[in-house]
Amino acid sequence: MDTATPAVTVALHDGTSVLAASGQVDARRHGELLLPAVDRVLAEAGAELGAVTDIVVGTGPGPYTGLRVGLVTAATFGSALSVPVHGLCTLDGLAYAAGQEGLEGPFAVATDARRKEVYWARYENPRTRTGEPSVDRPADIAAALAGLPVAGAGAVLYPDAFPDARAPEHVAAGALAALAAERLAAGRELDPPQPLYLRRPDAQVPKNYKVVTPK
Repeated sequence: MDTATPAVTVALHDGTSVLAASGQVDARRHGELLLPAVDRVLAEAGAELGAVTDIVVGTGPGPYTGLRVGLVTAATFGSALSVPVHGLCTLDGLAYAAGQEGLEGPFAVATDARRKEVYWARYENPRTRTGEPSVDRPADIAAALAGLPVAGAGAVLYPDAFPDARAPEHVAAGALAALAAERLAAGRELDPPQPLYLRRPDAQVPKNYKVVTPK
């Protein structure tokens, strides 16, 4: 599952292929859409939640509110089912999906970070990231990514900075699960299910506020 972007996406994978998947794009309804999507995917695959052996969740980078919905839900399922919960960078899942669309590399991935910024990373190929994810204004990284295809909603939103936009626009849990299955089958450890925020949340406690309680 992944809620790090406007896409609320869930998939069930059997280690070889995706059995069922769901994806809805709505930046304001992550909490409302995620659990029904889980139910829908399990029903489509004819599976029970208790049959799940591992949970993979996108760790972002992404906005605080949406990202934590998926992480908390994954942790809750993991605790209830007594199964491992694995984290996977959302940009890695998007890069893998771009490879499924035919993009080979090198290329970059960029998602909407709001505040006229993008979360982004560079990839040697759909399975290999060449640096850590970052958050920047598109104009500030346009020269560094000049000539590279860029997958994701960030490229669509800022065509002047990223003229060679490629599919997909949003991450899909099926690609995230397939990449996780590959890495687990190869004996590689996945990341812990910890959020990649990259910056502080928009909502903060105000400073120097007045005390209004009676003396």
